[in-house]
Amino acid sequence: MSEPTLPRIRIVSSQGIPLIREGLKICFYMHRARKDIGQEVLNALDTYLDAVGTHALGWFNDHQGDWSGLDASGWEATRREILEGRWPGFELVDDPAGVHAFRFEYYGKQLVRLRDAEPDAVSAVGFWLPTEFLEAQGPARVLELALALGTALPFSSGHAGLSFNALRGVRQTEEELARVCLRYPGIDIADVDSLSWQLGHQLRGPAWLTFLGPLALGRLGDTDTLRSRLHSPHTEVRPLAGGSVAISLGPRPEAGDTLSGHPLTHYRELAHALGPWLHHTQGPWAYFPEEVRQKWERRFLD
Repeated sequence: MSEPTLPRIRIVSSQGIPLIREGLKICFYMHRARKDIGQEVLNALDTYLDAVGTHALGWFNDHQGDWSGLDASGWEATRREILEGRWPGFELVDDPAGVHAFRFEYYGKQLVRLRDAEPDAVSAVGFWLPTEFLEAQGPARVLELALALGTALPFSSGHAGLSFNALRGVRQTEEELARVCLRYPGIDIADVDSLSWQLGHQLRGPAWLTFLGPLALGRLGDTDTLRSRLHSPHTEVRPLAGGSVAISLGPRPEAGDTLSGHPLTHYRELAHALGPWLHHTQGPWAYFPEEVRQKWERRFLD
């Protein structure tokens, strides 16, 4: 039986600016202050660059919102700021015009200072890949990269899989996402910046890969308890160092397709196992119908 083909989703504005493309996103969330995780984040960035090549990222957006080219001095400044933990967040991308194929995003938090005002804040990091990377190198390489990134980071939770990689804050982007998102339940809509303020101890998922740190796993029981709730032959619970686990839903990420009868039942099974700990994005979005948002958030539960 042939593997399901990933849908090609490339939406551009009337001015020709890329707004949405299917891609992959690998994200981790940490209950750690940015001053304490600089070296781990830098190690993870180097792991990502080893996989995609330094040339894949050519621009950075600093804490003031300005784009600058990533020359030698730009890389030096970026690494220094990660280690010293002074910037609250920034992005490194392949091209600042429109939606990106390759992207590294980091949102570090001063958690002690935010404890009362923003109790659900977490530090977060995201790594973007185009589906061409998956097609060229295969899902085993993407899995290897995601596990290596998880090994480098003191994560509380994380996820990796298909994503609508989109240009945020644009009306047409949200309207087009609302039009296509329910058809492909396996393609996530994850705004890592927003999640870094909302997630707290909840979990984002389910995804092709779901990462649980020891505390998150403990709230679900233990590894054996989790395995006992997951009966799909596609699902594997992988023990990781330090009492963490990674749950994989099959050998490769799947988009699903509700129009062709491919609803991703193994994703639904994991969603019910994660149950009350699943995070639902706080809305509404400006141009994304609330009814569609609620259906999308519960697409594996109802």
